[in-house]
Amino acid sequence: MHWLRLTNLIVLIHVLVGGTLVLFILLHAGRGGGLSDMFGGGMGGGLSGSSAVERNLDRFTVVLGLIFGITTVLLALRLK
Repeated sequence: MHWLRLTNLIVLIHVLVGGTLVLFILLHAGRGGGLSDMFGGGMGGGLSGSSAVERNLDRFTVVLGLIFGITTVLLALRLK
C-alpha cells in the first residue's frame, strides 16, 4: 500500500511539473516573440540583452526540466 501511495505522489508531481513546464516553454520569447508578446514581453524589442524576468523564466524552466527528468526516471524504476 505504501508503494502505491508513493507512486501516485510521484505521478501527481510529474503531471503538475509537466503542465507547468509546457506553460513556461510557451512563455519564452522566441525569434518571433511567441506567446510572451501577449503579456507585454515584446515591448522591449529594441533593447539588447535579456531582462531579469526572462533570466528568471530561464532558471525556472531549467529547474522544472530537471524535476521532470528526475520524476521520469523514478517512475521508470518504480514501474519496472
